[in-house]
Amino acid sequence: MTGSRAEQRATTRRALLAEGRRRFAADGYHHVVLAEVAQAAGVTKGAAYHHFDSKAGFFRAVVCEVQRELGEQVAHEAERHEDLWEQLRAGCRAFLAGGTDPAVRQILLVDAPTVLGWDEWRAMDEKSSARHLTEALAALVAAGIIADQPVEPLARLLSGAMNEAALWIARDGDPQAAEQALDRLLAGLHTPG
Repeated sequence: MTGSRAEQRATTRRALLAEGRRRFAADGYHHVVLAEVAQAAGVTKGAAYHHFDSKAGFFRAVVCEVQRELGEQVAHEAERHEDLWEQLRAGCRAFLAGGTDPAVRQILLVDAPTVLGWDEWRAMDEKSSARHLTEALAALVAAGIIADQPVEPLARLLSGAMNEAALWIARDGDPQAAEQALDRLLAGLHTPG
């Protein structure tokens, strides 16, 4: 009995998260009503509040899921390459490509910083993906591919630039132009030879 209850809870949670993601991406945080999400997911409002204590808690769970998936996509693209430099380029490109996903744009880049607050959003970003960028840059510095320098500010600058570029792409910016600009930006970091 316990297994089936646990399975039912997991199924309910997945249904709520899927419907929430769809609605937050399409309508934005302020236009989503948790009771309507529950009804569309085929569960009661009480079940939704059982899994997520509030609309903000529900949104936070959706943000975590979208961040995790984007981080996995970036890591997957980076891991397709053996060369450290190509790993960085591929990961950055995958992040920019993620900006074309309405869920990434609306949920992660537009709503999350304002709904959750800048500090919480940055902490979640740090946990899910920003630390990977810092680790990649540290490995490039250690290998002499990037000049010896403090990695933390470099990671923050590059992360901020990519967030802005992803938003620009999502608002009908040219993905190819953004990718070319990214390549020129990264090329400026690469040590000669």
